[in-house]
Amino acid sequence: MIQRHLFALFVALTLLLGMPGDEARAANVEISRIKVEATEEGYTLGANYDFELNRGLEDALTRGFALFFTTELELTRPRWYWFDEKAIVAKQTVRLSYNLLTRQYYVAVLGSLHQTTNSLEEALSLIRRPNRWLFTYKGNLKGGETYNGKLRMILNLEYQSKPIQINAINNSDWRLASDKITFHYKAEEK
Repeated sequence: MIQRHLFALFVALTLLLGMPGDEARAANVEISRIKVEATEEGYTLGANYDFELNRGLEDALTRGFALFFTTELELTRPRWYWFDEKAIVAKQTVRLSYNLLTRQYYVAVLGSLHQTTNSLEEALSLIRRPNRWLFTYKGNLKGGETYNGKLRMILNLEYQSKPIQINAINNSDWRLASDKITFHYKAEEK
């Protein structure tokens, strides 16, 4: 048990001290496409994210640390008499990991889909252009109403161990996020 804690501390210190300071900069995620569609089951979100992993994140990934990318979606319905109604608040997290023994990358939507690839570029393409995400069921949006949407994607550190979270506070290599992109969607009539 103590050996595992010492190993985690060693890896965290290696990541902290081994990262070059000049190249450490925050990377950005650009959202290039947002499309909300009504289906028989509910409403789906299709989006494209443009980003690259910096060397620090690639090193962490190949050393056995998983990276978690969270997409946050919020839909509100404007009201003239009160604050906007929060209709939908949804999150979807995708886990990217690397297996040193098989030399394969794993991309998994937490709680469901899991895919294996042979290269980092293939794995990142699954994250950059994900399958349509069913974010709510029919009936949760009122047909004919216009909703204001906010979408963003972040590298989520909540799933990391405490030593990595502490390291990430002072290391810009671990800052990967998009701005909140706003859009409008008119829910289809039933």
